[in-house]
Amino acid sequence: MSPRGSRPDPRARILRAATKLLATGGRTAVTTRAVSAAAGVQPPTIYRHFGDMGGLLDAAARETMAVHVRDQATRALTDDPVEDLRRGWDLYVAFGLAHPDAFALLYSAPSTAGPASTIHEGIAVLQGLVARVAGAGRLRVDVAHATDVIHAAGTGVTLALAAAPPEEGALRLSETMREAVLTALTVRASAEGTEGGPDAIPAAERAAVHAIALRVLLDEVPGVLSPPERQLLSDWLDRLAMARSPDDAMRRSSPPSRQTNSARPSSSPRARRAKDGLARTPDRADPPRTLGFERPDLQRDPS
Repeated sequence: MSPRGSRPDPRARILRAATKLLATGGRTAVTTRAVSAAAGVQPPTIYRHFGDMGGLLDAAARETMAVHVRDQATRALTDDPVEDLRRGWDLYVAFGLAHPDAFALLYSAPSTAGPASTIHEGIAVLQGLVARVAGAGRLRVDVAHATDVIHAAGTGVTLALAAAPPEEGALRLSETMREAVLTALTVRASAEGTEGGPDAIPAAERAAVHAIALRVLLDEVPGVLSPPERQLLSDWLDRLAMARSPDDAMRRSSPPSRQTNSARPSSSPRARRAKDGLARTPDRADPPRTLGFERPDLQRDPS
């Protein structure tokens, strides 16, 4: 096969050139002339494959993020899931600061199909890291909520740092936010805490941590329980996971109280007259009211 036949197709060359220009010079460097020269194609070829330069920029940003997601998904993990989660945060922020234009392009229109799919792939990797923390019995909240919190906090910090002028010690913002989030979402390696000590974990919170862990581990033994049993146990575990105190558990397990007719305040004219002491006391019960269209043949014969 000739060297010419082994070259990537035009679309791949254009995307590769745009991704490199975006990484080295930012979005302003991704021009029609620069991409055409780097990819060895004519300008109309760019528009035929990507519609316009905006479409090419979006594709280059997605490709940049995809490389990061693959690196995150394949990196070696340790025996400490919280430390792995901490490392994942640092790598995510470092990626955003190393590729600020690609990061901003992805999150400037995340509702569109392309950026949204790439972002969701990264969130799936993050959720896997969070699930490991839960499986180790160290997560205070459910996996989905923890994933949303970490992703929102990490993305916000990265965008804030990328928009601010570089300053010495600026990364302390990321470290402070990271530790605040991890402290709020995780517990120590021993979830039992020191009995009676100042750092002892309340019983309801210990129960929540273990319920979350068991909820995650259920996915690893799908055939042990029948579907109804699995659903019932999941409901119970979810209730335990949501209870942070005895009051929380009581509020979630007790149905809302309903007012009876006797306890419900009335605004009828008779009630207002009774309140003012003006209601009459009849000698006999008032006759039943009718709507005026009862059928005579269905009324009972008094004889």
